[in-house]
Amino acid sequence: MRPMSLSLCTILLPFLYLQICSIASKSTDPSPSPSPWPLQFHSVLFMNNSGTLQKLDLWYDWPNGRNFNIIQNQLGTLKYDLEWNNGTSYIYTLDSNKECRVLHFSVGILHPNWLDGATYLGQEHVDGFLCNVWTKVDFIWYYEDVVTKRPVHWLFFNGYSAHVMTFEVGAVLEEPHWQAPVYCFGKEKRPLLESLVTASSFGNLLEMFPLPL
Repeated sequence: MRPMSLSLCTILLPFLYLQICSIASKSTDPSPSPSPWPLQFHSVLFMNNSGTLQKLDLWYDWPNGRNFNIIQNQLGTLKYDLEWNNGTSYIYTLDSNKECRVLHFSVGILHPNWLDGATYLGQEHVDGFLCNVWTKVDFIWYYEDVVTKRPVHWLFFNGYSAHVMTFEVGAVLEEPHWQAPVYCFGKEKRPLLESLVTASSFGNLLEMFPLPL
């Protein structure tokens, strides 16, 4: 089995860091606050990591303690990142290679209020929308449409960015899709850092997309 692509790692680690930091940070600033995430939603995002492009389908399901990132690399492999609130993540393909890696995080998925304590930076036009802008622990910059309160753009400290194309509140993925393939089971859960060290390179951070704060 080939090592998991570290582009996948580029989505996981930043959100893991956010999850840990958000537990500690609180703000008394009377400035506008970012809207909590809906308990369930589906969003399509286009990700840009220094010219490396991805299309990401994000299915967030807080009531059931799970989050699903379906990542299409440009002209490349389709990968699945299935995350559970117990800290277990399955990163796999459904092609003939049947790749799967099981990771264990010390935290679960992002809480709906993971942006609590973010620092308000003012307003800015992004992607044609007037947005309120916040930053969280100088790790992520979060842009929310002033009128609709929908997320528009996310920018991470390393330049990795997400452009929100759709945001469907209340959308739920059909139950059969939440089942990882059988070849993922029986594998040892590996701590995140160990998995990164043993991967093909330590180049990218980790597949940047929703980890809890």
